[in-house]
Amino acid sequence: MLHSSFHHRVLRNWNSSDANISSSSLIYPIFVSDDPECNEEISSLPEQRRIGVNKLSEILSDMVAHGLQSVIVFGILSRNESKDAFGTHADSPSSPTIQAIKKLRELYPDLLIVCDVCLCPFTDHGHCGIPDEDGYIINEASIQRLSEIACSYAKAGCHVVAPSDMMDGRVNAIKNSLIKHGFGNKVSILSYSAKFASCFYGPFRDAANSAPTFGDRRRYQLPIGSRNLALRAINRDICEGADIVMVKPAMPYLDIVRDVKDKHPEVPIAVYQVSGEYAMLYCASKEGAFNLQSVVVESLRSMRRAGADIIITYFAPKILSWLQESAVAATGIDAV
Repeated sequence: MLHSSFHHRVLRNWNSSDANISSSSLIYPIFVSDDPECNEEISSLPEQRRIGVNKLSEILSDMVAHGLQSVIVFGILSRNESKDAFGTHADSPSSPTIQAIKKLRELYPDLLIVCDVCLCPFTDHGHCGIPDEDGYIINEASIQRLSEIACSYAKAGCHVVAPSDMMDGRVNAIKNSLIKHGFGNKVSILSYSAKFASCFYGPFRDAANSAPTFGDRRRYQLPIGSRNLALRAINRDICEGADIVMVKPAMPYLDIVRDVKDKHPEVPIAVYQVSGEYAMLYCASKEGAFNLQSVVVESLRSMRRAGADIIITYFAPKILSWLQESAVAATGIDAV
């Protein structure tokens, strides 16, 4: 099915990209709390905030005015008591993700809304699927639950669902569910296809309150040294109907990005400059190790050079501001 790949203007840009950095190639991650009035800084992610639906316009309006074209929504629960084994609040009517989708569609009709699809922020065990008593993931039950969540987000109005769980067969399950419910050509799948079991996720897990309460995620996220498993995962997701594939984290895995682009030049590739990468560059620049704009531009251009069409980055607000400055032409950033 091709139509799900270009039903929105931003998606069409992603399928017609070049090697420079532009506003259309950026996605900004937002953490949306179940507290509608929340607006609190995330200590492990400087200048990033947890926000409630009533604060979305305060955070995003200036960015949209400066050219922001896409966000990825991470719903988070402020109280652990709201969590259960199956992530019930991931797609309940009061789900922060669903509330955010509706508010964003109301505030910014042209904004492309991507929604992370995973269980970990909503479960009391903090895993991305449903585990058995021995800690192994029950795959079929997990992908069924994930497909339910993805369809709920589609019904709420999101444009792209982004399964980040790394369960086997979840792209196929989600695609079939979207088709069954009439969203096959209306909602895209951006799959976290090559998601490595990285230590760079630490600040994110603090921001989303999503760390596992037992064990770790090495049984379903990829080993950090494995190229072959990454390529198998990418091939699997493309065959199952992913419209866009992702490599995560970004900078430590640019060899995988290049491998994927060489093998699948027809498929848009996203990379996620994850929380640890952001914090590393931000904090080092604050200590005078290098100029922040220079190092951010260099890091993003290296991702584009490797073959990334789309970059998810917490630096999006700064990049959008730099895009407005007259000197950016010399840095290789193109305003769109």
